[in-house]
Amino acid sequence: MSTDTKLKSTFTVLNDKGLHTRPATELVKCTSGFKAQINLCYQKLTVNGKSLLGILMLAAARGAKITIEAEGDDAAEAIRALVELAKNKFYIKY
Repeated sequence: MSTDTKLKSTFTVLNDKGLHTRPATELVKCTSGFKAQINLCYQKLTVNGKSLLGILMLAAARGAKITIEAEGDDAAEAIRALVELAKNKFYIKY
């Protein structure tokens, strides 16, 4: 029933402090709502997009370009939601 097409997109970290705990938590809340397998890739590291520790391991600073890879029935929706979340700076206000 699941599709085996892997969809890819990218987003840029716009937050001044990078992808630290608070934006990473928002990211995990978003990805957890999807059935798709979601991976985030930065530099040579690929992590599970549903893992807070994994996302923190990316140590992505402001301006980092993160690649999203999603595979599954709702992969396209997941990617759209993540790109929108990143555009809105993960709803973090300093």
